Amino acid sequence: MLKKYVLLLKEEFDGYNRLKFQKDLLAGITVAAVALPLALAFGVSSGADAAAGLITAVIAGLIIGGLSGGFYQISGPTGAMAAILMSIAASQGMSGVLLATFLAGFLLLLAGIFKLGTLTSFIPAPVITGFTSGIAIIIALGQVDNLFGVHSQGANVIEKLSSYQALGFPINLSAMIMGIVVIVGMLFYPKKWAQKMPSSLLAIILATMAMLLFQLPIATVGKIPQTLISSHHLTLEAFHMSALKEVMIPAVSIALLGMVESLLCGASAGRMANKPLDSNQELVAQGIGNLILPFFGGIPATAAIARTSVAIKSGAQTRLAGMIHAFILFLSMVVLAPIMSSIPMPALAGVLIVTAWRMNEWETIKELFTKKHWSAIFLFLLTMGCTVVFDLSIAIIIGIIGGCIFFVIKSAVITIVAERIDWQRMNLPETKKLENWTVVYISGPLFFMSAEKLKNTLEQLNHKDGIIFSMRGVPSIDLTAKAIFDEFQEKAESRGQAIIYTSMQPEVEKQLQHLWKNEGFEQHPTVAHALSALYQQYT
Repeated sequence: MLKKYVLLLKEEFDGYNRLKFQKDLLAGITVAAVALPLALAFGVSSGADAAAGLITAVIAGLIIGGLSGGFYQISGPTGAMAAILMSIAASQGMSGVLLATFLAGFLLLLAGIFKLGTLTSFIPAPVITGFTSGIAIIIALGQVDNLFGVHSQGANVIEKLSSYQALGFPINLSAMIMGIVVIVGMLFYPKKWAQKMPSSLLAIILATMAMLLFQLPIATVGKIPQTLISSHHLTLEAFHMSALKEVMIPAVSIALLGMVESLLCGASAGRMANKPLDSNQELVAQGIGNLILPFFGGIPATAAIARTSVAIKSGAQTRLAGMIHAFILFLSMVVLAPIMSSIPMPALAGVLIVTAWRMNEWETIKELFTKKHWSAIFLFLLTMGCTVVFDLSIAIIIGIIGGCIFFVIKSAVITIVAERIDWQRMNLPETKKLENWTVVYISGPLFFMSAEKLKNTLEQLNHKDGIIFSMRGVPSIDLTAKAIFDEFQEKAESRGQAIIYTSMQPEVEKQLQHLWKNEGFEQHPTVAHALSALYQQYT
């Protein structure tokens, strides 16, 4: 794997020059402008603090960006990850988040080493769309406190919303107005302006200026340390068996989301950059990055499509663009920490709510409902609901199981058509000796769920002198269906009924080849071949 990574770097930096560096520098600055407000917002929304978000963006940009399976991948804190961390932080505190991040990093590293980068292809598309929308709902509902200046309690969104009944809902008018202004401003911000100044960054700057000028009674981000090592960082003392057991399931959820989000981001970005992602190298990079992050006080990182697409559109040439973005974020942390500590929480809440809205795959959702793909709609709604009520790992497992069930149900739909022999199509005159023969066309897999239909059809053919089974459309057959053919042929032999099998797939032929060993039962390569042989035999 190391050799492959070195070759990747050689190819990437072949012919690197000052012009390419200038493009990387410009792309890095542009991505940093987009990443700064998001890093702060996702740090806060995860249950940690703004500093944790910045530290994550810096370390991930340097380490994961440097080791990534695609030069365009920009990693850092994301909204999807923040939605998971919110409940972990509420139930197990920051120490639980850090330990779960370390374990998740270990799992991601193993996934990369054992080349499991293709596993995400087994997740149905509606399931991915569903958990993305579910995470968007969690992010948006998780900002109710900051948007309205209220307080809630609970380990998840459902508990927090329920707690308002007991705690009350005393709205801070200043906070609500600021949050709504940020949301409306970002939604109606001209796209042309966004190329020079991201709407989220401008919203944060203007909101902070208003905060400093008018001294509004609104909660702020609070102190941001001017160092990369937070006071809340993972230490070796935290590694004891009881703590590891408590965070094992959350760690699996984090690793699973990190894998899905990074590889989906890479697949999309790879098409944009016309350079495919090395998925296993990407998992190794994500694993190493998340192993290291907790020791600095960072939260889990994953590749983010918003920042990655900005890097590609800004002309990034190599992974240096992502590393430059990390360096600029570090400089802003050192130089602007006193100012950033005054960023109002309602402004960050507004940024996150708009981000959550834009996370949804609206075109895909519209297509599902417009074209009435009912099974896909059900999987989408099921996964979305489970993501909100339970967590990501349970939602994906339920979604995959649901997808398998729908696949099995659809696979059970077979078509069996019995037709009279069309001698004119064969360019042969009709013969009364074969008048009571029929051709049965079967299409679809023959297994236990389609066995009942097969059995009922065969029972209706008892009066025929002979039957030709055309099985070109049968890709597979299981023991249940095979037993039905065995029983039918045994009864056919006692009735003196002739049976011919044609157009069989190799696997099906292997399963049924014993059937034409007895006299009166044959196999032919095609229906036409069987009919020609019959005509010669009976005329």
